[in-house]
Amino acid sequence: MVALEYRDPELRGTDLAVIGAAGKTGTAVVAALEGQASVRRVVHTARRTDDRAVDLETGAGLSEALSGCRGVYFIAPNVHPDEPALLRRVLAAAVEEGVDHVVYHSVAWPYSPGMPHHLDKAGCEDMLHTFGGVRWTVLQPCAYAENFAAVLEGSVRTLEVPYDPDARFSFVALADVAAAAARVLGEGADVHHGATYELGGPELLSVRQLCRRARRSVMVSQVSVADWMERHGRGLTGDARARLAAMFDFYDRHGFVAGSAQLHALLGRPPARIGESAAVK
Repeated sequence: MVALEYRDPELRGTDLAVIGAAGKTGTAVVAALEGQASVRRVVHTARRTDDRAVDLETGAGLSEALSGCRGVYFIAPNVHPDEPALLRRVLAAAVEEGVDHVVYHSVAWPYSPGMPHHLDKAGCEDMLHTFGGVRWTVLQPCAYAENFAAVLEGSVRTLEVPYDPDARFSFVALADVAAAAARVLGEGADVHHGATYELGGPELLSVRQLCRRARRSVMVSQVSVADWMERHGRGLTGDARARLAAMFDFYDRHGFVAGSAQLHALLGRPPARIGESAAVK
């Protein structure tokens, strides 16, 4: 274990880093931090001149990217085959550079053996508890309403899902998750160290009910996981397909719900209801 030793607050960095800034979550967090702090966009492959490119698979570039930062937000690539290894490299670089606060983007229900990529996130949470040398906060969002943006916009007339369309979810607006992350990052470890926040939306909705809120009539139907993979998962690795298939099976049997009280507290207002937020576009 790395010894717990914090640098003098006067010597800590002032920037915040967002690792995974090119994805939809990272982009939303960067936007939510605009005007509040100096933010470094850290990505796997640089797409803009101000991006800081790193190799999460080896850790190359991480220490340089985090140098001078007081806090870092980390979101791993979706259904990565070894997310704990990625987080371990981020934590090692954070300790090396004297970063005070790591905010980890986990998921609601991480301790679910039926969903292997959720269970990997549980392992990451445990790593945060035991790694030492950096203070931490965990965010556990539920499924994003933005996953159905085309439905809510009314730009599609049909929707196929590989699980029961009547299973219930606590869909949450991505902008609300990003706003919560921005508050946690901005206030820092002195306020949020050791906290785990479950971030669910304010109501239980099935995909069928969500479709009824669309701007145009949308017909939803259930297809087999195999059919869904054939149509939408051809570019995925075998491991990613297996992880998603396990998740769809879990959704089919149990849905996916989470509480909204902690998100409400972080936002200082009720979380957005589906169809009421400008973020759901």
